[in-house]
Amino acid sequence: MHSDRDVIEKRLDRVLNERIRPAVHARSVRLDVQIWNVPGEPVPVREGLAAPYRQAQVGDRWGPAWSTSWFKVSGTIPAAWAGETVEAVLDLGFATHSPGFSAEGLVYRADGTAVKALNPRNTWVPVAERAEGGEEFTAFVEAAANPVVMHTAPGELTFGPTPVGGRAPWLGDGDDTTGEPLYRLRRLDLAVLDRTVHELVQDLDVLGQLMHELSPDSPRRWQILQAIGRALDAIDLQDVRGSAEAARALLAPALAAPAHAGAHRISAVGHAHIDTAWLWPLRETVRKVARTVSNVTQLMDDHPEFKFVMSQAQQLAWLKEQRPEVYARAQEKAKTGQFLPTGSLWVEPDTNISGGEALVRQFVHGKRFYLEEFGVETEEMWLPDTFGYNAALPQLMKLAGVRWFLTQKISWNTTNKFPHHTFWWEGIDGTRIFSHFPPVDSYNGELSGAEVAHTVRNFQDKGPANHSLIPFGYGDGGGGPTREMLSRAARLRDLEGSARIEIERPTDFFERAHAEYQENGGAPVWSGELYLEFHRGTLTSQLATKQGNRRSEHLLREAELWAATAAVVHGQPYPYEALDRLWKTVLLHQFHDILPGTSIAWVHREAEETYAAVARELEKLIGVAQRALAGPGDGSVVFNAAPHTRGGVAAFGAAPRSLSPEAPVAPATDGDGFVLDNGVVRVVVDSRGLITSAYDHAAGREALAPGAVGNLLQLHQDFPNQWDAWDIDVFYRNTVRDLTQAQSVTSTGDGIRVVRVFGDSRIEQHLSLPAGSRRLVIDTVVDWHEREKLLKATFPLDVRAAHSTAEIPFGHVERPTHTNTSWDAAKFEVCAHRFLHVGEPDWGAALLNDSTYGHDVTRDIRPDGGTTTTVRLSLLRAARFPDPDQDQGTHRLGYALLIGADVSDATREGYHFNLPERAVPGSSTVAPLVAVDHEGVIVEAVKLADDRAGDIVVRLYESRGTRARATLATAFPLASVTATDLLERPLADPTSHRHAGGGVEVTLRPFQILTLRLRPTPGD
Repeated sequence: MHSDRDVIEKRLDRVLNERIRPAVHARSVRLDVQIWNVPGEPVPVREGLAAPYRQAQVGDRWGPAWSTSWFKVSGTIPAAWAGETVEAVLDLGFATHSPGFSAEGLVYRADGTAVKALNPRNTWVPVAERAEGGEEFTAFVEAAANPVVMHTAPGELTFGPTPVGGRAPWLGDGDDTTGEPLYRLRRLDLAVLDRTVHELVQDLDVLGQLMHELSPDSPRRWQILQAIGRALDAIDLQDVRGSAEAARALLAPALAAPAHAGAHRISAVGHAHIDTAWLWPLRETVRKVARTVSNVTQLMDDHPEFKFVMSQAQQLAWLKEQRPEVYARAQEKAKTGQFLPTGSLWVEPDTNISGGEALVRQFVHGKRFYLEEFGVETEEMWLPDTFGYNAALPQLMKLAGVRWFLTQKISWNTTNKFPHHTFWWEGIDGTRIFSHFPPVDSYNGELSGAEVAHTVRNFQDKGPANHSLIPFGYGDGGGGPTREMLSRAARLRDLEGSARIEIERPTDFFERAHAEYQENGGAPVWSGELYLEFHRGTLTSQLATKQGNRRSEHLLREAELWAATAAVVHGQPYPYEALDRLWKTVLLHQFHDILPGTSIAWVHREAEETYAAVARELEKLIGVAQRALAGPGDGSVVFNAAPHTRGGVAAFGAAPRSLSPEAPVAPATDGDGFVLDNGVVRVVVDSRGLITSAYDHAAGREALAPGAVGNLLQLHQDFPNQWDAWDIDVFYRNTVRDLTQAQSVTSTGDGIRVVRVFGDSRIEQHLSLPAGSRRLVIDTVVDWHEREKLLKATFPLDVRAAHSTAEIPFGHVERPTHTNTSWDAAKFEVCAHRFLHVGEPDWGAALLNDSTYGHDVTRDIRPDGGTTTTVRLSLLRAARFPDPDQDQGTHRLGYALLIGADVSDATREGYHFNLPERAVPGSSTVAPLVAVDHEGVIVEAVKLADDRAGDIVVRLYESRGTRARATLATAFPLASVTATDLLERPLADPTSHRHAGGGVEVTLRPFQILTLRLRPTPGD
């Protein structure tokens, strides 16, 4: 019997692929084709339509990497096809490539209206639903010769240096394209769509896949096998068209058998995950979006049941600006309930590295776009592909009006399988969000039998729940869902042996899943961060991109603060439009393949240029506001944008004084080395430029472990098993080179200069200790030319720390320093923002940084019985895919050792380190617009309300993980105060504040975020 089964399975594969599928478009005539190669970057549609075309033919090669070619195809429907459904079949050379990693095309009518896209597995174009015969057909195809940067042969991923990852140097520089063509025209035909044969393909496809997934001894499997065998016997291989109806009739009983009453239920959601940049530049993403939206809206015309989600507001904003006719189609289908804006964010960002206020603005700009453009209040956060999720997100979601969270990426864990698929996710403040991880383990589903069966087997919450979600559709330029996928969904709606599939909205799924759990005692809870046990290298790759983001976040904070202050104090115009545009630019570059450093060179070079332009513009905005506030005079007014008083200047205020009352102390000679001592801490640097002592005078305690040295630079071999720029594998620790040799160690008068040369690289560091400070600052310039290496800065500390404390958006998280469990051991590289702290209950130390995020913490017992906790900061990597020159060149970065500090100290000093004081000519004292009397309550943003009503918006949070009562004082008479959500709308239950006298009394739970809208008294 098993041999019979094998025979029929093999027979089905051959007959289906060699006879039946080709018969779907068997009757065809060749189209005439002409070509125009665009000489540079893509051109507007009107220019492509009017271009000077030349004759071409099937078999011609076209398309050097990144080029665009326009094809004009034309022909006449034969008279004999009257009454038939006619389509164009246009294969630009897709055959050997996967959807999303190949050439792509968008078809236009002669008037420039977009019809649909062309992609691998989607090469048809509608011509006539019921032809009359004799009609003329003309269409234009804008074809993108996107190179296959990552090879995706079946079961294989190839990650090598990417010569096409940089922008082609000839684009826009010459009169014609040069370079080796990548593609060959394969088929350009008018063809009859044989609907009966097409439906037979779908019948056999679904039953064949279902049969393959059923148990070998399942009666249902043998019933399907028998039905397929009979249908194949009924097929006349020389007349598939004529015998298709009879074959379908033999399959009908097998397709009519209903699913079991207890079958798993799947909500199928049309989707196309389009990376906003990755193995292509931003400009190409705009075209990918236009193609995909054209595809899905065309599909909606023929399939009213089809629903499709689009989850990045930026991509729709691009369409509105650059492709308004495609955007209008999306809005049209949104009104029918088929096109579903979702996700609530501007882009799908990295949430490990993005700062807290930036994540707020992701929600603000994402949700506001959907509200203004579609009238939709989105309730989901849709992040299928982001590389881990910080523990502040549940509270941010709730404050943005988001009820549901979806991701798939945690299924990529390489050590521990996440224990749930539907659960409550609890953040650091206690907020819970109902969450789902699709057990299909994919966000590019095809609704195949294998995927559906895997979903049922894999679902972790059997018993209390029986419902999951599958996002289906080809992403990244694959064109989204196909009509074949919709055919599968229709047949699997109620089919014996399969889960039940229903195409519906994400909200339908979440409402039903939530109700299902409520009936069964409630969903399980996962507390804390959702750490991805994979892609740990994304915390370090492409340092310049990460520096651009960090600097932009802090400059935006300053620009809003000082512009708001100048507006309130002097009536100076507030730069609403500029700030809106600049925020959106920074948010765009927080996309989860840009900020993590995992895109091609083209993307990161453009990002560096963009960040530089953003910085220039923000510096101008800051300068304009500060000059107005500083007033006339020849003195110096120092501005403090940090949330704590510094050097006698109040937080968010300014005062006349010299820039730096904390001038660095001068080094003293100590044998062959030097000593930095400011009376608070004493640091000894030896002749190798290594720190041999970091002594806390008040505590009488040495920070470094006995015999150990601090600021030891260590170089590791860094060659992960796959996903080069993404991954750091734990075995990197097996090989290490300590950089102990110094070319020179000298005094500079205000610090110690250390120069090291190794390989082809050079590092120059300047160690300084400000007067009265516990912060040893290490300013570092690296001329980096290593390959496949990882550079870390190491500090072995004499503390027995049970956990490390790392800053995350709006708070911090504690992570064990031990490896008791596989979950603990898997966190061998972790994220921290401005600081990472370790300590004992009464003493600790922290590493501060100004631009990097990757850290590791290990703990060892010494022979003397003491414990060494080693903290290391990852500085640079040198992966070769997808950018073979990743991080090559000169970088400047800063980090610091904070000696004798608790977490509150680290929080304060982290802000100070990233928000240096600014000195401006003038003589005025500037009172802070707002001031808080509790050091643990931090003001994160001060700005004018987005609706231009003149109100001041203040966002603050509790930073220590304790309850706090504080008073927020204002520099202006206060008429009213309103607690709002992130979109500055009043909250229904504002219980955390009280307007009292000249200020606002606030009561905060641990890590609570509070947004207050302050209305000045009229006339002030």
